[in-house]
Amino acid sequence: MKSEDEVIKGLQAIFAEVFDRDDIELRRDLTAKDVAGWDSFKQVELIIETEARFKMRFTSSEVDSFRNLGDLIDVVAARAA
Repeated sequence: MKSEDEVIKGLQAIFAEVFDRDDIELRRDLTAKDVAGWDSFKQVELIIETEARFKMRFTSSEVDSFRNLGDLIDVVAARAA
């Protein structure tokens, strides 16, 4: 299990890479509506990069359940070694 801070640090690097900017403030309530350019393609890229960085695979039901960044953080923190 990883701490929430460790997960956010990893996600910050992923967001910076995927969106090619490092000024996105990650918050638990962050959604695609809050980030310019966050479309379905970026969503897939975020999921793939998160799986790679944290060495895990999400089920389709897990991905469907991600309503905001907090949902993703919780799953990654619980499953990451």
